[in-house]
Amino acid sequence: MLLLGLTGSIATGKSTVSNILRSPPYNLPIVDADVLARQVVEPGTPGYAAIVKNFGPTTPDLLLPASDPLCKGREDGPNGKGRPLNRPALGRQVFGDGEEQFKRRKVLNGIVHPEVRKALWRALFYYYIMGYWAVVLDIPLLFESGWEALCGAVLVVAVTDPKIQMQRLLARDAFLTPEDAQNRVHSQGDVREKARRAEARGKGWGAVVWNDGDREELGREVAKKMKEIGDTCPGWWAKICWLCPPVGLMSAGWCYWKSRGMQNRWEEQVKNEKAKL
Repeated sequence: MLLLGLTGSIATGKSTVSNILRSPPYNLPIVDADVLARQVVEPGTPGYAAIVKNFGPTTPDLLLPASDPLCKGREDGPNGKGRPLNRPALGRQVFGDGEEQFKRRKVLNGIVHPEVRKALWRALFYYYIMGYWAVVLDIPLLFESGWEALCGAVLVVAVTDPKIQMQRLLARDAFLTPEDAQNRVHSQGDVREKARRAEARGKGWGAVVWNDGDREELGREVAKKMKEIGDTCPGWWAKICWLCPPVGLMSAGWCYWKSRGMQNRWEEQVKNEKAKL
């Protein structure tokens, strides 16, 4: 089973590409890290409890008020059990370039990421048992989290102009101020750098979908890149790997070795580039 890593940055169109891939003619299952990240911090989960414990004392509005429609019919205990997280308030604590925001973001990631990884592995096992030839791993921080090494192919959704990204984000999330939007964009790194990294993996192993136009143009870009990926890892090979698990294990091991090598070469390249500055 091919693990196709889908990444990008906020407001570049990654969710749109994800919806295209789950629809005909692709019909691929999507494991969305953002969705899982929301599920693992729902009230009553260990992730939720850890966030309330760590951020509650410094964020008075961490939880939605009891009058909020999302709190209707939920239990409201002394520790806030049952009241969903106020995501904009939490976002203001962790997004930004300041040292304090960086520390808080690290704490939050330390809570959420392990829970998301567990959920990801459960989902991948299910789709493998169901016999899918490929699964899309929709992970915004694919490179930063280390999941790149497990992916047989990586697809980055990017825009050439940062202004497009900002305009789309402000249009989508009206509650954000321009400063909030800028902080969120910066927190996920430069998407053009991610595009460079994907292209460095080579044809069939990494591709970039440039999303500066309309949805029709985006669909053509996705079709072109998916053909390149499909030529490298065809469905018939995935079926053989599924029918013969030892072959699948050897194929997965080889794929991991190749991807890990690409990851190491990129990191060495970046290191050398910084040394020349």
